[in-house]
Amino acid sequence: MTDPTLLTPHVLPALAARGITVPGYLRTSSPGVVHLGLGAFHRAHQALVFDTLLQRGDARWGVLGVAMRSTQLADTLAAQDGLYAVQIASHAGVHWQVGGALWHTCVAAREPGQVVEALAAPTTRWVTLTVTEKGYGPALASLLVQGLAARHSAGLPGLTIASCDNLSHNGRKLQALCADTAEAESPALAQWIRSACAFPNSMVDRIVPAATDKRLAAATQALGVADHAALGTEAFWEWVIERRFVDPSDGEVLAAAGVTVVDDIAPFEEAKLRMLNGSHTAMACIGAVAGLPVISDCIAQPAVHHFVHGLMTHEVGPQLSRPDWASYRDALLARFANPELQHSVHQIATDSSQKIPQRWPPSVAGALRAGHTVERLAFAAAAWMRYLRGSDEQGRPYAMNDPMSSTLHALAIAHAGDAAATVQTLGTLPAIWGEALPHNDPWLARVSHWLAQINQHGMLAALELLSTHKV
Repeated sequence: MTDPTLLTPHVLPALAARGITVPGYLRTSSPGVVHLGLGAFHRAHQALVFDTLLQRGDARWGVLGVAMRSTQLADTLAAQDGLYAVQIASHAGVHWQVGGALWHTCVAAREPGQVVEALAAPTTRWVTLTVTEKGYGPALASLLVQGLAARHSAGLPGLTIASCDNLSHNGRKLQALCADTAEAESPALAQWIRSACAFPNSMVDRIVPAATDKRLAAATQALGVADHAALGTEAFWEWVIERRFVDPSDGEVLAAAGVTVVDDIAPFEEAKLRMLNGSHTAMACIGAVAGLPVISDCIAQPAVHHFVHGLMTHEVGPQLSRPDWASYRDALLARFANPELQHSVHQIATDSSQKIPQRWPPSVAGALRAGHTVERLAFAAAAWMRYLRGSDEQGRPYAMNDPMSSTLHALAIAHAGDAAATVQTLGTLPAIWGEALPHNDPWLARVSHWLAQINQHGMLAALELLSTHKV
Protein backbone atom coordinates (compact mmCIF):
# COMPACT_ATOMS: atom_id res chain seq x y z
CA MET A 1 0.00 0.00 0.00
CA THR A 2 1.27 3.49 -0.85
CA ASP A 3 2.33 5.50 2.18
CA PRO A 4 0.23 8.71 2.14
CA THR A 5 2.91 10.54 4.11
CA LEU A 6 5.68 9.80 1.58
CA LEU A 7 6.63 11.56 -1.66
CA THR A 8 5.07 9.30 -4.31
CA PRO A 9 3.24 9.98 -7.60
CA HIS A 10 -0.19 10.27 -6.01
CA VAL A 11 0.79 13.42 -4.07
CA LEU A 12 2.08 15.31 -7.14
CA PRO A 13 -1.18 17.19 -7.82
CA ALA A 14 -1.16 18.55 -4.28
CA LEU A 15 2.47 19.63 -4.64
CA ALA A 16 1.69 21.37 -7.94
CA ALA A 17 -1.08 23.25 -6.14
CA ARG A 18 1.59 24.50 -3.69
CA GLY A 19 3.54 25.97 -6.61
CA ILE A 20 6.19 23.25 -6.68
CA THR A 21 7.42 22.12 -10.10
CA VAL A 22 6.49 18.47 -10.59
CA PRO A 23 6.76 15.97 -13.48
CA GLY A 24 3.95 16.44 -15.97
CA TYR A 25 4.70 13.40 -18.12
CA LEU A 26 3.97 9.69 -18.08
CA ARG A 27 6.69 7.51 -16.55
CA THR A 28 5.58 4.12 -17.85
CA SER A 29 7.82 3.36 -20.86
CA SER A 30 11.27 1.76 -20.75
CA PRO A 31 14.16 4.09 -19.83
CA GLY A 32 16.38 5.31 -22.62
CA VAL A 33 19.30 6.18 -20.32
CA VAL A 34 21.29 3.96 -17.96
CA HIS A 35 23.13 6.03 -15.37
CA LEU A 36 25.97 4.43 -13.41
CA GLY A 37 26.81 6.06 -10.09
CA LEU A 38 23.47 6.96 -8.57
CA GLY A 39 24.10 9.77 -6.13
CA ALA A 40 23.37 13.37 -5.24
CA PHE A 41 25.25 14.99 -8.09
CA HIS A 42 23.54 13.11 -10.89
CA ARG A 43 20.10 13.65 -9.41
CA ALA A 44 20.68 17.40 -9.11
CA HIS A 45 22.32 17.75 -12.51
CA GLN A 46 21.93 15.41 -15.52
CA ALA A 47 18.67 13.94 -14.21
CA LEU A 48 17.14 17.42 -14.12
CA VAL A 49 18.33 18.06 -17.68
CA PHE A 50 16.62 14.83 -18.72
CA ASP A 51 13.57 15.93 -16.71
CA THR A 52 13.43 19.09 -18.86
CA LEU A 53 13.50 16.98 -22.03
CA LEU A 54 10.79 14.70 -20.69
CA GLN A 55 8.63 17.70 -19.78
CA ARG A 56 8.92 18.75 -23.42
CA GLY A 57 7.44 15.45 -24.53
CA ASP A 58 10.61 13.56 -25.50
CA ALA A 59 10.07 10.23 -23.74
CA ARG A 60 13.51 8.84 -24.67
CA TRP A 61 15.27 10.32 -21.63
CA GLY A 62 13.87 8.35 -18.71
CA VAL A 63 16.65 6.94 -16.52
CA LEU A 64 17.54 3.66 -14.86
CA GLY A 65 19.68 4.84 -11.94
CA VAL A 66 22.33 2.31 -10.95
CA ALA A 67 24.04 2.54 -7.58
CA MET A 68 27.37 0.77 -7.85
CA ARG A 69 27.49 -0.76 -4.35
CA SER A 70 25.29 1.02 -1.79
CA THR A 71 21.76 -0.30 -1.53
CA GLN A 72 20.25 2.32 0.78
CA LEU A 73 19.72 5.17 -1.68
CA ALA A 74 18.50 2.90 -4.47
CA ASP A 75 15.95 1.30 -2.17
CA THR A 76 14.89 4.66 -0.70
CA LEU A 77 14.24 6.01 -4.18
CA ALA A 78 12.44 2.84 -5.23
CA ALA A 79 10.02 3.31 -2.33
CA GLN A 80 9.30 6.81 -3.69
CA ASP A 81 8.92 5.58 -7.28
CA GLY A 82 12.12 7.42 -8.17
CA LEU A 83 10.79 10.82 -7.11
CA TYR A 84 12.82 13.27 -5.03
CA ALA A 85 12.76 16.98 -4.36
CA VAL A 86 15.58 19.42 -5.01
CA GLN A 87 15.89 22.71 -3.14
CA ILE A 88 17.46 25.22 -5.53
CA ALA A 89 18.96 28.30 -3.86
CA SER A 90 20.22 31.52 -5.41
CA HIS A 91 20.47 35.20 -4.53
CA ALA A 92 16.89 35.50 -5.79
CA GLY A 93 15.58 33.02 -3.22
CA VAL A 94 14.81 29.34 -2.79
CA HIS A 95 12.42 27.12 -4.71
CA TRP A 96 11.69 23.39 -4.83
CA GLN A 97 11.44 21.07 -7.79
CA VAL A 98 10.49 17.39 -7.90
CA GLY A 99 12.63 15.42 -10.34
CA GLY A 100 10.88 12.66 -12.24
CA ALA A 101 13.44 11.41 -14.76
CA LEU A 102 14.55 8.54 -12.53
CA TRP A 103 12.13 5.78 -13.49
CA HIS A 104 13.82 2.75 -11.93
CA THR A 105 16.77 2.02 -9.64
CA CYS A 106 19.00 -0.97 -8.97
CA VAL A 107 22.38 -1.83 -7.47
CA ALA A 108 25.18 -3.13 -9.67
CA ALA A 109 26.74 -5.22 -6.91
CA ARG A 110 23.38 -6.77 -6.04
CA GLU A 111 21.71 -6.99 -9.46
CA PRO A 112 24.45 -7.07 -12.10
CA GLY A 113 22.27 -9.03 -14.48
CA GLN A 114 19.65 -6.27 -14.46
CA VAL A 115 22.30 -3.71 -15.39
CA VAL A 116 23.64 -5.84 -18.25
CA GLU A 117 20.11 -6.43 -19.48
CA ALA A 118 19.40 -2.69 -19.41
CA LEU A 119 22.61 -1.88 -21.31
CA ALA A 120 21.52 -4.38 -23.98
CA ALA A 121 17.88 -3.22 -24.14
CA PRO A 122 16.71 -1.96 -27.56
CA THR A 123 15.26 1.18 -25.94
CA THR A 124 18.56 2.18 -24.30
CA ARG A 125 20.35 4.94 -26.22
CA TRP A 126 22.64 6.56 -23.67
CA VAL A 127 24.81 5.68 -20.69
CA THR A 128 25.99 8.40 -18.32
CA LEU A 129 28.46 7.95 -15.48
CA THR A 130 29.29 9.71 -12.20
CA VAL A 131 31.33 7.04 -10.45
CA THR A 132 34.06 9.45 -9.13
CA GLU A 133 37.66 9.51 -10.26
CA LYS A 134 38.55 6.31 -8.41
CA GLY A 135 35.74 4.33 -10.08
CA TYR A 136 37.44 3.88 -13.45
CA GLY A 137 38.78 0.39 -12.95
CA PRO A 138 38.27 -3.26 -13.90
CA ALA A 139 34.88 -3.64 -12.20
CA LEU A 140 33.36 -0.75 -14.17
CA ALA A 141 34.93 -1.92 -17.42
CA SER A 142 33.69 -5.48 -16.94
CA LEU A 143 30.13 -4.33 -16.30
CA LEU A 144 30.03 -2.07 -19.34
CA VAL A 145 31.68 -4.59 -21.62
CA GLN A 146 29.25 -7.33 -20.60
CA GLY A 147 26.35 -5.07 -21.55
CA LEU A 148 27.98 -3.97 -24.78
CA ALA A 149 28.82 -7.56 -25.70
CA ALA A 150 25.17 -8.56 -25.27
CA ARG A 151 24.16 -5.58 -27.36
CA HIS A 152 26.64 -6.44 -30.09
CA SER A 153 25.48 -10.07 -30.18
CA ALA A 154 21.88 -8.93 -30.59
CA GLY A 155 22.79 -6.78 -33.58
CA LEU A 156 21.72 -3.55 -31.88
CA PRO A 157 23.27 -0.14 -32.54
CA GLY A 158 25.97 1.29 -30.31
CA LEU A 159 25.43 3.62 -27.38
CA THR A 160 26.47 7.15 -26.54
CA ILE A 161 28.45 6.66 -23.31
CA ALA A 162 29.18 9.93 -21.52
CA SER A 163 31.51 10.12 -18.55
CA CYS A 164 30.54 13.06 -16.33
CA ASP A 165 33.35 12.69 -13.80
CA ASN A 166 36.15 15.16 -13.10
CA LEU A 167 38.73 13.48 -15.30
CA SER A 168 40.58 15.16 -18.13
CA HIS A 169 39.66 13.56 -21.46
CA ASN A 170 37.11 11.46 -19.60
CA GLY A 171 35.41 10.16 -22.74
CA ARG A 172 38.65 9.00 -24.32
CA LYS A 173 39.79 7.35 -21.11
CA LEU A 174 36.50 5.50 -20.75
CA GLN A 175 36.61 4.39 -24.40
CA ALA A 176 40.14 3.05 -23.96
CA LEU A 177 39.17 1.27 -20.73
CA CYS A 178 36.22 -0.46 -22.37
CA ALA A 179 37.97 -1.30 -25.65
CA ASP A 180 41.08 -2.65 -23.93
CA THR A 181 38.96 -4.82 -21.66
CA ALA A 182 36.93 -6.11 -24.59
CA GLU A 183 40.08 -6.89 -26.59
CA ALA A 184 40.86 -9.79 -24.27
CA GLU A 185 37.43 -11.27 -24.94
CA SER A 186 36.98 -10.48 -28.62
CA PRO A 187 38.92 -8.20 -30.96
CA ALA A 188 35.75 -7.86 -33.02
CA LEU A 189 33.84 -6.62 -29.98
CA ALA A 190 36.61 -4.14 -29.17
CA GLN A 191 36.49 -2.80 -32.71
CA TRP A 192 32.71 -2.48 -32.55
CA ILE A 193 32.99 -0.52 -29.30
CA ARG A 194 35.50 1.84 -30.91
CA SER A 195 33.49 2.34 -34.09
CA ALA A 196 29.81 1.96 -33.15
CA CYS A 197 29.75 3.60 -29.72
CA ALA A 198 30.38 7.29 -29.02
CA PHE A 199 32.35 8.39 -25.96
CA PRO A 200 32.08 12.18 -25.80
CA ASN A 201 34.29 14.13 -23.43
CA SER A 202 32.16 16.21 -21.09
CA MET A 203 32.40 18.66 -18.22
CA VAL A 204 29.74 19.13 -15.59
CA ASP A 205 29.50 21.87 -12.99
CA ARG A 206 27.06 22.32 -10.13
CA ILE A 207 27.67 22.47 -6.41
CA VAL A 208 25.66 19.71 -4.75
CA PRO A 209 26.29 19.22 -1.03
CA ALA A 210 25.63 15.89 0.63
CA ALA A 211 22.11 15.52 2.00
CA THR A 212 21.62 16.30 5.69
CA ASP A 213 18.87 15.81 8.24
CA LYS A 214 18.28 19.56 8.11
CA ARG A 215 17.67 19.38 4.37
CA LEU A 216 15.28 16.43 4.76
CA ALA A 217 13.36 18.37 7.42
CA ALA A 218 13.15 21.38 5.12
CA ALA A 219 11.78 19.15 2.40
CA THR A 220 9.09 17.79 4.67
CA GLN A 221 8.06 21.32 5.59
CA ALA A 222 8.00 22.51 1.97
CA LEU A 223 6.26 19.45 0.53
CA GLY A 224 3.94 18.47 3.33
CA VAL A 225 5.12 14.86 2.92
CA ALA A 226 8.36 13.05 3.77
CA ASP A 227 11.12 12.84 1.16
CA HIS A 228 14.00 10.64 2.29
CA ALA A 229 16.04 11.46 -0.83
CA ALA A 230 15.75 15.26 -0.89
CA LEU A 231 18.69 17.36 -2.08
CA GLY A 232 19.86 20.93 -2.10
CA THR A 233 21.83 22.70 -4.81
CA GLU A 234 22.54 26.08 -6.39
CA ALA A 235 20.77 27.70 -9.32
CA PHE A 236 23.92 27.65 -11.47
CA TRP A 237 24.61 24.58 -13.58
CA GLU A 238 26.73 23.87 -16.62
CA TRP A 239 27.10 20.80 -18.81
CA VAL A 240 29.55 21.08 -21.68
CA ILE A 241 29.70 18.04 -23.96
CA GLU A 242 31.65 17.20 -27.06
CA ARG A 243 29.70 16.91 -30.30
CA ARG A 244 30.19 13.14 -30.54
CA PHE A 245 26.96 11.11 -30.46
CA VAL A 246 25.64 7.92 -32.02
CA ASP A 247 22.57 9.95 -33.00
CA PRO A 248 23.90 13.33 -34.19
CA SER A 249 20.52 14.98 -33.56
CA ASP A 250 21.04 14.51 -29.82
CA GLY A 251 23.29 17.56 -29.88
CA GLU A 252 20.45 19.86 -30.87
CA VAL A 253 18.11 18.21 -28.39
CA LEU A 254 20.52 18.72 -25.48
CA ALA A 255 21.35 22.28 -26.55
CA ALA A 256 17.66 23.15 -26.42
CA ALA A 257 17.68 22.12 -22.74
CA GLY A 258 20.63 24.39 -21.93
CA VAL A 259 23.55 22.02 -22.49
CA THR A 260 26.59 23.53 -24.22
CA VAL A 261 27.53 21.31 -27.17
CA VAL A 262 30.97 22.07 -28.60
CA ASP A 263 33.66 20.53 -30.75
CA ASP A 264 36.29 20.84 -27.99
CA ILE A 265 35.48 20.90 -24.28
CA ALA A 266 39.09 21.33 -23.17
CA PRO A 267 38.87 25.08 -22.31
CA PHE A 268 35.81 24.49 -20.11
CA GLU A 269 37.11 21.29 -18.55
CA GLU A 270 40.46 22.86 -17.73
CA ALA A 271 38.89 25.96 -16.18
CA LYS A 272 36.51 23.93 -14.04
CA LEU A 273 39.15 21.51 -12.77
CA ARG A 274 41.69 24.17 -11.97
CA MET A 275 39.48 27.06 -10.83
CA LEU A 276 36.42 25.56 -9.17
CA ASN A 277 37.77 22.17 -8.13
CA GLY A 278 41.26 23.44 -7.37
CA SER A 279 39.92 26.25 -5.18
CA HIS A 280 37.46 23.88 -3.51
CA THR A 281 40.18 21.43 -2.51
CA ALA A 282 42.35 24.24 -1.14
CA MET A 283 39.47 25.66 0.91
CA ALA A 284 38.49 22.20 2.12
CA CYS A 285 41.96 21.64 3.59
CA ILE A 286 42.11 25.14 5.06
CA GLY A 287 38.63 24.88 6.53
CA ALA A 288 39.10 21.40 7.98
CA VAL A 289 42.24 22.47 9.84
CA ALA A 290 40.87 25.86 10.93
CA GLY A 291 37.60 24.36 12.16
CA LEU A 292 35.41 26.00 9.51
CA PRO A 293 32.81 23.35 8.64
CA VAL A 294 31.40 24.57 5.31
CA ILE A 295 32.68 26.46 2.26
CA SER A 296 30.52 29.55 2.85
CA ASP A 297 32.15 29.89 6.29
CA CYS A 298 35.57 29.65 4.66
CA ILE A 299 35.03 32.24 1.96
CA ALA A 300 33.49 34.61 4.54
CA GLN A 301 36.94 34.87 6.14
CA PRO A 302 38.64 37.88 4.47
CA ALA A 303 41.99 36.07 4.35
CA VAL A 304 40.44 33.05 2.61
CA HIS A 305 38.53 35.22 0.13
CA HIS A 306 41.70 37.15 -0.67
CA PHE A 307 43.59 33.88 -1.09
CA VAL A 308 41.07 32.27 -3.44
CA HIS A 309 40.66 35.42 -5.52
CA GLY A 310 44.44 35.70 -5.85
CA LEU A 311 44.85 32.00 -6.62
CA MET A 312 42.49 32.21 -9.57
CA THR A 313 43.58 35.68 -10.72
CA HIS A 314 47.36 35.37 -10.65
CA GLU A 315 48.26 31.68 -10.66
CA VAL A 316 45.50 29.75 -12.44
CA GLY A 317 43.42 32.02 -14.68
CA PRO A 318 46.18 33.47 -16.88
CA GLN A 319 47.07 29.98 -18.12
CA LEU A 320 43.55 29.09 -19.22
CA SER A 321 42.11 29.12 -22.71
CA ARG A 322 38.53 29.68 -21.56
CA PRO A 323 37.99 33.24 -22.82
CA ASP A 324 35.66 34.34 -20.03
CA TRP A 325 37.76 32.99 -17.14
CA ALA A 326 37.65 36.28 -15.23
CA SER A 327 33.85 36.39 -15.17
CA TYR A 328 33.85 32.66 -14.37
CA ARG A 329 36.10 33.48 -11.38
CA ASP A 330 33.68 36.13 -10.16
CA ALA A 331 30.74 33.75 -10.50
CA LEU A 332 32.65 31.12 -8.53
CA LEU A 333 33.35 33.50 -5.66
CA ALA A 334 29.64 34.31 -5.46
CA ARG A 335 28.73 30.64 -5.61
CA PHE A 336 31.18 29.75 -2.84
CA ALA A 337 29.52 32.37 -0.62
CA ASN A 338 26.00 30.92 -0.98
CA PRO A 339 25.02 30.18 2.65
CA GLU A 340 22.14 27.90 1.65
CA LEU A 341 24.42 25.22 0.24
CA GLN A 342 26.21 24.25 3.48
CA HIS A 343 28.84 22.40 1.46
CA SER A 344 30.94 20.43 3.93
CA VAL A 345 34.71 20.85 3.70
CA HIS A 346 35.13 17.22 4.67
CA GLN A 347 32.88 16.10 1.80
CA ILE A 348 35.03 18.09 -0.63
CA ALA A 349 38.27 16.76 0.88
CA THR A 350 37.16 13.17 0.20
CA ASP A 351 39.57 11.30 -2.11
CA SER A 352 41.95 14.26 -2.25
CA SER A 353 44.84 12.04 -3.34
CA GLN A 354 42.81 11.15 -6.45
CA LYS A 355 41.72 14.73 -7.14
CA ILE A 356 44.81 16.84 -6.51
CA PRO A 357 46.77 15.44 -9.50
CA GLN A 358 44.08 16.85 -11.81
CA ARG A 359 43.65 20.14 -9.97
CA TRP A 360 46.97 21.60 -8.79
CA PRO A 361 50.11 20.23 -10.52
CA PRO A 362 49.10 21.38 -14.03
CA SER A 363 48.66 24.93 -12.69
CA VAL A 364 51.95 24.78 -10.79
CA ALA A 365 53.83 23.56 -13.85
CA GLY A 366 52.23 26.13 -16.12
CA ALA A 367 52.91 29.02 -13.75
CA LEU A 368 56.53 27.95 -13.31
CA ARG A 369 57.02 27.73 -17.07
CA ALA A 370 55.58 31.22 -17.50
CA GLY A 371 57.64 32.67 -14.66
CA HIS A 372 54.54 33.47 -12.63
CA THR A 373 54.22 33.24 -8.86
CA VAL A 374 53.19 29.92 -7.27
CA GLU A 375 52.96 31.14 -3.67
CA ARG A 376 49.25 30.44 -3.29
CA LEU A 377 49.54 27.02 -4.89
CA ALA A 378 52.42 26.28 -2.54
CA PHE A 379 50.21 27.36 0.37
CA ALA A 380 47.45 25.03 -0.85
CA ALA A 381 49.92 22.14 -0.97
CA ALA A 382 51.09 22.98 2.55
CA ALA A 383 47.49 23.17 3.79
CA TRP A 384 46.83 19.69 2.39
CA MET A 385 49.88 18.32 4.18
CA ARG A 386 48.67 19.84 7.46
CA TYR A 387 45.16 18.47 6.81
CA LEU A 388 46.60 14.94 6.54
CA ARG A 389 47.41 14.92 10.26
CA GLY A 390 43.74 14.18 10.87
CA SER A 391 42.89 16.76 13.53
CA ASP A 392 42.09 20.47 13.48
CA GLU A 393 43.87 23.25 15.36
CA GLN A 394 41.57 22.76 18.34
CA GLY A 395 42.76 19.15 18.58
CA ARG A 396 39.49 17.67 17.32
CA PRO A 397 40.03 14.59 15.13
CA TYR A 398 38.24 14.13 11.84
CA ALA A 399 37.92 11.16 9.52
CA MET A 400 39.71 11.22 6.16
CA ASN A 401 37.97 9.33 3.38
CA ASP A 402 40.70 8.59 0.88
CA PRO A 403 42.13 5.38 -0.62
CA MET A 404 45.62 6.53 0.47
CA SER A 405 44.57 7.94 3.85
CA SER A 406 46.48 5.45 6.03
CA THR A 407 49.75 5.96 4.16
CA LEU A 408 49.40 9.72 3.89
CA HIS A 409 48.37 10.14 7.53
CA ALA A 410 51.33 8.10 8.73
CA LEU A 411 53.73 10.22 6.68
CA ALA A 412 52.17 13.47 7.92
CA ILE A 413 52.32 12.41 11.56
CA ALA A 414 55.86 11.07 11.33
CA HIS A 415 57.27 14.53 10.56
CA ALA A 416 54.54 16.74 12.01
CA GLY A 417 56.93 19.22 13.62
CA ASP A 418 59.37 19.41 10.73
CA ALA A 419 58.03 21.20 7.68
CA ALA A 420 60.99 20.44 5.44
CA ALA A 421 60.94 16.72 6.28
CA THR A 422 57.17 16.59 5.72
CA VAL A 423 57.52 18.16 2.30
CA GLN A 424 60.35 15.80 1.38
CA THR A 425 58.02 12.87 1.97
CA LEU A 426 54.56 14.13 0.99
CA GLY A 427 55.72 16.58 -1.67
CA THR A 428 57.74 14.05 -3.62
CA LEU A 429 55.05 11.43 -4.25
CA PRO A 430 54.74 10.99 -8.03
CA ALA A 431 51.20 9.62 -7.61
CA ILE A 432 50.16 13.05 -6.36
CA TRP A 433 52.56 15.51 -7.99
CA GLY A 434 53.65 13.82 -11.21
CA GLU A 435 57.23 13.30 -12.31
CA ALA A 436 58.64 16.83 -12.41
CA LEU A 437 57.49 18.67 -9.26
CA PRO A 438 59.05 16.19 -6.78
CA HIS A 439 62.44 17.23 -8.19
CA ASN A 440 61.76 20.98 -8.34
CA ASP A 441 63.69 22.32 -5.36
CA PRO A 442 62.41 25.95 -5.56
CA TRP A 443 58.80 24.70 -5.55
CA LEU A 444 59.43 22.35 -2.62
CA ALA A 445 61.13 25.18 -0.75
CA ARG A 446 58.03 27.40 -1.04
CA VAL A 447 55.77 24.58 0.14
CA SER A 448 58.12 24.04 3.10
CA HIS A 449 58.07 27.76 3.87
CA TRP A 450 54.29 27.94 4.05
CA LEU A 451 53.93 24.70 5.99
CA ALA A 452 56.38 26.11 8.55
CA GLN A 453 54.22 29.25 8.78
CA ILE A 454 51.09 27.15 9.28
CA ASN A 455 52.85 25.10 11.95
CA GLN A 456 54.06 28.19 13.76
CA HIS A 457 51.15 30.62 13.43
CA GLY A 458 48.08 28.55 12.58
CA MET A 459 46.19 28.29 9.30
CA LEU A 460 44.34 31.61 9.17
CA ALA A 461 47.23 33.62 10.61
CA ALA A 462 49.53 32.09 7.99
CA LEU A 463 47.02 33.09 5.33
CA GLU A 464 47.20 36.65 6.64
CA LEU A 465 50.97 36.51 6.20
CA LEU A 466 50.44 35.29 2.66
CA SER A 467 48.14 38.22 1.95
CA THR A 468 50.95 40.66 2.84
CA HIS A 469 53.50 38.68 0.83
CA LYS A 470 54.51 40.48 -2.35
CA VAL A 471 52.96 38.06 -4.84
